[in-house]
Amino acid sequence: MPAEYEYVGPSEILAAVRAGSEGVRIASGGDFAVWVAARGEDELAEPFTFVVGLDGVLRLAPRRSEHVACAGGRPVLSAGEISFVLGDGRPRVDEISNQSTGYCPDPASWPAVGEALDRAGLPHPGQFTDSIIFRRCPECGERNLVKEGHFFCAVCGAELPSTWNLSPEK
Repeated sequence: MPAEYEYVGPSEILAAVRAGSEGVRIASGGDFAVWVAARGEDELAEPFTFVVGLDGVLRLAPRRSEHVACAGGRPVLSAGEISFVLGDGRPRVDEISNQSTGYCPDPASWPAVGEALDRAGLPHPGQFTDSIIFRRCPECGERNLVKEGHFFCAVCGAELPSTWNLSPEK
């Protein structure tokens, strides 16, 4: 069973999510083709926000969209940024990351992403091309990006745990 990620970002961003704000559902290659045709191939040059919903389906939104809006405020199996290129007239995933400070998904969320991309008929690199490690500081509660294996809080300097710990604060 894949991990589910609840939104852990600022409450005011979650409060701004409105019904119908979800990203475009890409459950098949046909969905993706319709989506590209509506925008034009030139728009593929820009990275996009993505989420994989609990239904295992990929959703896409413009890059500056909040992941939680793309997900309609719901939990996800993964979230991040994605970019595409056209090779032989066929789109494929060029770069993909789990960069979402709203959900902070672990790199271990990749299988859900890979399966969603496979279902949508989108060739991909088989893993995140930029894998980000997120941790919550046990001392000050701040969300952190672990860089270069440095597991220390950027705010207070406390040591960060080696395992994912960003469940929502209740």
